[in-house]
Amino acid sequence: MRWENLTEGPAGPAALFGADAVVTRTIDTPEFRGITFHEVRARSIVNRVPGASRMPFEWTVNPYRGCSHACVYCFARKTHSYLDLDTGLGFDSQIVVKTNAPELLRRELAAPRWTGAHIAMGTNVDCYQRAEGRYRLMPGIIEALRDRANPFSILTKGTLILRDLPLLREAAEVTEVGISVSVGFTDAALWRTVEPGTPSPAARLNAVRTLTGAGIECGVLMAPVIPFLGDSPAQLRDTVRAVAESGATSVTPLVLHLRPGAREWFTAWLGEHHPHLVERYERMYAGGAYAPTWYQRMITRQVHELAAEFGIGPARRGAARSIAGPDGPDGPAPAGATQLTLL
Repeated sequence: MRWENLTEGPAGPAALFGADAVVTRTIDTPEFRGITFHEVRARSIVNRVPGASRMPFEWTVNPYRGCSHACVYCFARKTHSYLDLDTGLGFDSQIVVKTNAPELLRRELAAPRWTGAHIAMGTNVDCYQRAEGRYRLMPGIIEALRDRANPFSILTKGTLILRDLPLLREAAEVTEVGISVSVGFTDAALWRTVEPGTPSPAARLNAVRTLTGAGIECGVLMAPVIPFLGDSPAQLRDTVRAVAESGATSVTPLVLHLRPGAREWFTAWLGEHHPHLVERYERMYAGGAYAPTWYQRMITRQVHELAAEFGIGPARRGAARSIAGPDGPDGPAPAGATQLTLL
């Protein structure tokens, strides 16, 4: 594994963790069988989103690399190639755990140069994947954000977020907290093949119901809408109806996109399970990672019409509050932390 490219040495302060800070563990229990954990002590945890990104936020925190959700379409697969790890099965089973994430975040939030900008989580890999049940990094992360009244958001497919509901309620009392659960479809057969390591769509929507019932606003990112497999009018209607019944405050569709790393893995899966669709996908994604604009607009229009019918609307983009540090609201941001890849 290419740890030396990410450890201190010639790379200097830009290294992600110390050279002697990697511990590899395998755990022989049913829930973790076949998964290897690489425990590291990170050098930074608040990462700046690249300027070319389409994301509506500037800063992220990602306590894990790799994801046991094993979603065949996951856009983050390419990040594993930076460690010389396989972007297919390796991404699903070789999980990098930043064990010092809570303490590091607390230190970075307290730095004079940090001005309290919104921090997004779950935007690269899921912070509530199965590993979180063992390592329990998120409670400390949420506590650090709560104690600094720092606005944040979480996107997840993991029902484990309910464990931290008391902390989320405490944080919501002092700052802006945004929660979104990803549910692209309710088709159980499709879920079992494309998202084999995730809680079922029904379980995720139950989590939405619990969160909203506890007073935490929770939207649904209807992602991904998978062309030719999850985009029929009946499937879209079933999904939006289920989202509405969960009490979600919003529903926002996002059509499948296939970046390098994810594209190859998804195409191999498609050839095995739906070979008749390979040529159609080649045509649809001939222009790059994204489906044609006309198709995206069609799906968005259909979902928004259904959402209006069932009494919910698209996600509202609120202005995140921030707290001023010693340098004032326009003071300098943390240096030396650049996210390698995002949506």
